[in-house]
Amino acid sequence: MSSSEKPAMPPKTTWKPGKVKVVRALYKYTAKNSDELSFDEGDLLYVYDVDTEPNWWKAKCGDKDGLVPKNYVEEQTQEVELPLHEAARRGNLSFLKECLRQGVSGTSLDSMGNTALYWSARTGHTECAKELLSLPNTAINAQNKMGDTPLHIAAAHGHAKMVELLLENNSNSYLKNNDGLTAEELSSDRSIKNTIQLHQHKYNITCTYNDEDYNDESD
Repeated sequence: MSSSEKPAMPPKTTWKPGKVKVVRALYKYTAKNSDELSFDEGDLLYVYDVDTEPNWWKAKCGDKDGLVPKNYVEEQTQEVELPLHEAARRGNLSFLKECLRQGVSGTSLDSMGNTALYWSARTGHTECAKELLSLPNTAINAQNKMGDTPLHIAAAHGHAKMVELLLENNSNSYLKNNDGLTAEELSSDRSIKNTIQLHQHKYNITCTYNDEDYNDESD
């Protein structure tokens, strides 16, 4: 091949800014050059740049950072779909923190429009919720396709501590879901109803959310 002939460049993968792909290595890979990334079978790789090099992707593994062959990632790894949602659902705080540290979006949505905070609220994992609520953009009042917010689902599932935590972080208790119900109306727990009523009386909350609170380019 002459120097003027360049190999055809593959089409660039279209990723939104800030999106991180999480994959699990099925096999060990040993770096051949100093700028490459070595890892073992079972390690999680956080791929954050697929555009700079045509045949290499930039990834992180723990505190290591380097290049990984694109074909290796595509053929020898298994994608971990919605890792932050999974961590929040299972109450895996260490994995949740690692995902956030490696750049996984804290406000990404699953197919039903749920955030990771929604899943921590549904399962009652308050420590995961606290971590998510410490982010600059909490999407605390984001409504899913059913119109439910994290407060709706926490109240419906009887998670009193979660309800208190969400209210302390300015969750809007007046929002109604697609059935026209508020979080208070979804709850069968008298203590939760009282907590919501006391919060409304104390703060006289009248705010509503807009989709700019969570629908940013990192979603």
